[in-house]
Amino acid sequence: MSKIKVLKVEPGHKPYVTEIGNDLKSMQAVVGGYIQAVPLAGDAVLICNEEGKLDGLPFNRRFGNDILVGTFFIASSDDLGEFISLPDSDIEKYTKMFRLPV
Repeated sequence: MSKIKVLKVEPGHKPYVTEIGNDLKSMQAVVGGYIQAVPLAGDAVLICNEEGKLDGLPFNRRFGNDILVGTFFIASSDDLGEFISLPDSDIEKYTKMFRLPV
């Protein structure tokens, strides 16, 4: 199984870089349920739990006018829409963006 480098953001913690399996089961394990992909700037994609609010997951970070709940991660995507490792420039950008917990 191949792995990708992502920025993982857990409630109450600073974002950190980790590697996860590049398959649906591994991604679902990180977010604790069905995944939802939210496009960010460029090729970056935020992957969170699709039913996190319904499941009552803890508040995590502000995102625009919304609040993200539960653990999420940020990866990149290629031209085919497949998830790939997040480049270092995006790691720096999103670490700053999501540095403060709610």
